[in-house]
Amino acid sequence: MGTARALYARWRPLTCSVLLGAGASYYLLSNSRPTRCDSGRNTSAWEKVSDGANDVPFELKKPWKDSAAVNSPNPSQLRPFGAGPATNPPGKLQIELPTSQSAWDAFTSRIGVVKDSVAFPDWSELISQYIAPAWAALLPETLQTLQRELSMAEGSLADEIWKEAHDAELNPEITWEAQVRIGGDLCSEEQQFQDKRRQATVKALASYLGLDEGEIHPDDVPVIAMCSSGGGLRALVAGAGSYLATKKAGLWDCVMYTAGVSGTCWLQTLYNSSLGGRDFAKVLDHLKTRLGIHIAFPPEVLSQLTNAPTNKYLLRGLVEKLKANPESDFGLVDIYGLLLTARLLVPSRKPLDLQDRDLKLSNQRHFIDNGSDPLPIYTAVRHEIPPEDDVVPDSSMEIISEGQRSEAKQETWFEWFEFTPYEMFCEEFSAGIPMWASGRKFSEGKTVTNSRDYAAPELRISVLMGIWGSAFCATLAHYYKEIRPVLRGLAGFGGIDSILEGKSDDLIRVHPFDPASIPNYVLGLKGRLPETCPESVFNTPELRLMDAGMSNNLPIYPLLRPGRNVDMIVVFDASADVKEENWLSVVEGYARQRGIKGWPIGSGWPKPGAKPAETARTIEEEARSTREVSDKKLSAAKEQSPEPNGEIVKKDLESPGSVPSEVQEPTKSSADPEATDLTYCNVWLGTTQEQTSAEEPPPSKRLFHLPSQDDTESEFRLMNPNAGIAVVYFPLLKNPNAPSVKPGLPPTPAAPSSSSTVPSENTTDSPPESSGPPEPIDPANDDFMSTWNFVYTADQVDGVVGLAQANFAEGEDQVKRVVRGIYERKKRARLQKTWEGDKEGLNLFS
Repeated sequence: MGTARALYARWRPLTCSVLLGAGASYYLLSNSRPTRCDSGRNTSAWEKVSDGANDVPFELKKPWKDSAAVNSPNPSQLRPFGAGPATNPPGKLQIELPTSQSAWDAFTSRIGVVKDSVAFPDWSELISQYIAPAWAALLPETLQTLQRELSMAEGSLADEIWKEAHDAELNPEITWEAQVRIGGDLCSEEQQFQDKRRQATVKALASYLGLDEGEIHPDDVPVIAMCSSGGGLRALVAGAGSYLATKKAGLWDCVMYTAGVSGTCWLQTLYNSSLGGRDFAKVLDHLKTRLGIHIAFPPEVLSQLTNAPTNKYLLRGLVEKLKANPESDFGLVDIYGLLLTARLLVPSRKPLDLQDRDLKLSNQRHFIDNGSDPLPIYTAVRHEIPPEDDVVPDSSMEIISEGQRSEAKQETWFEWFEFTPYEMFCEEFSAGIPMWASGRKFSEGKTVTNSRDYAAPELRISVLMGIWGSAFCATLAHYYKEIRPVLRGLAGFGGIDSILEGKSDDLIRVHPFDPASIPNYVLGLKGRLPETCPESVFNTPELRLMDAGMSNNLPIYPLLRPGRNVDMIVVFDASADVKEENWLSVVEGYARQRGIKGWPIGSGWPKPGAKPAETARTIEEEARSTREVSDKKLSAAKEQSPEPNGEIVKKDLESPGSVPSEVQEPTKSSADPEATDLTYCNVWLGTTQEQTSAEEPPPSKRLFHLPSQDDTESEFRLMNPNAGIAVVYFPLLKNPNAPSVKPGLPPTPAAPSSSSTVPSENTTDSPPESSGPPEPIDPANDDFMSTWNFVYTADQVDGVVGLAQANFAEGEDQVKRVVRGIYERKKRARLQKTWEGDKEGLNLFS
């Protein structure tokens, strides 16, 4: 605890500057005692932090229209910071927040609050007293510059950005008319992409499987999707390593779709930008030069925000969002997106080489329109919380009381939103808009222009980056789940835990940090959207979106959308709770709800407490049942099948739709009772066969987990005409074959001089000497692999990439066998269909 207090005292000015500016939490200093105020809707929720002395009283005026003061302070005593302490009552800390409802006014006012809060006359003495870093002395001047540039005065940076927002040459989309597209089918642009990508992957598939390109029909090409989990920088780095391994193996060039959550969305952004250049090796080189400093390290961030050309590059999205939509809320997610953009989307070796086109998602069309790369899918969710009643809960935390509410509450749920270079779409609403129209307002399905008769520019990636990775917007239930293991050893934990466990329905309704807001494009469409759309979505001008990992840390749902017709999903799971949360099994409920056929039932980690022998017995019974069905189909197969030249010849029970003789059912099938735990590569195969009984369907067969001499049944199942979706699952596990990494701490950043214009990357001290011999990375136990770690050394990046590549190498052969099996099955299905058509034609002329 003493160490924590010391660290807090050392970095307290950093907390002030970053979180005060974010407008999400105010940390105010007075006589060395900080006071915290949450500036969201619940402004009565104040927390005082004491260092053992008396707490500092406070007074606050609420930023609402009524301007009613909390605790009814004397208006004459409300003074801004920096006015001097002489006229303030002893021991009092006072602040008046703005009453304007404009998003832009609220944002700029908060910058002024921050500036004034650090503009003490005795700043140098304060630095010495609190052992603050030297860069803190630059805060007043830097914040003053930022305030001036965002003042919207003539010639200011904000004024220049807002004028350029109305320049049709820079933003041609502002002159384009957009309408809400209602319907569950894919947009026309994506359908055209599918055709071009399918043709482009013919050559890649031939190379990957060792086939003659001329023999491959485009209809036989498997539709392969690839996705990676969320998990902050861990997911970003591990995902890059996994994708690089698939690129080297030739699999990446056969993929139709990629999908991401959180850190993997950042990875897709980098790959499809001028920084990544659609080259994962280049992406990793960039990351190794940019991840050595924390994303919120003030000297570099503030320098980028106040010096050209990075200031305009970074602030453009924020200015456009808040000026175009006065109802928008500015919060911590917006600041987070700004910090992520400054860290990840600013080049290191050539910091002046900034490309504004990288900040529009729709511009990624230029990389994929010709089918040369997979279509990236980015994800976010909206949390629908049905109202309990009309009573607003107070701040006394009733949710942990023993009393039970008499009225039953409706369940909350998450609505998934997908972002592609073509469209922003919500399957729950069956409605979408062009991606280039994502920053504008809509009413009754049509564009609402601003005062200059132009629509707002496209929502910038600097805003979206924060939304995609805003895991801190989790509910109280998620937060409690995170800290529960740490609290287990505390006295009285059992009683508290039992109370909170019984209040999970209440905890899941509360978000300590507000999600980000973007314009609601379905406003005014009540009656035209599906009945499943919640009533609340028709009554708010803004959609509140957050990290999709709140719902599922694997972005599989968008890949199952009708029309994408995915045959195979390769999943890389770098989740922190990879063995505890069975994210694959959650997809099962989604597939049943939407009537999606082919999803492998029972895929994922075995349920806790399941005995290996029982699991193996269940799998073997299902295998026997499937073989009996297959035997009946094979015995009834036609004796004739077409050859490629169209001639009809005799075959022994081999029609194009049946299983070829070389992969016929093995005479012996055995399952190792102890081989039921998951390994580096795990394969499940679903079925499209209709369930004839009302009983629960048996779990899907796991493929390729037995020794090769006992695993020929896997090919047999892949060739079955009723085979469904194949899921190949790579969890990020410790691997002794992975390269070792020296344990050590990341380098400590040094402050740039006040004369620097663009921060230099060579501002780090040498990393401390590591202790102990190098060891393979253990994702479950290495501290730097935490979701909340935002600093990686170059060695750690290399280590995580090496681990991801080693894990993929363990299953590379299995992946290729799955791709080959799906290709052969689709080819035979096509030939069978052609043969039946030819046979019907012959019968007509006979």
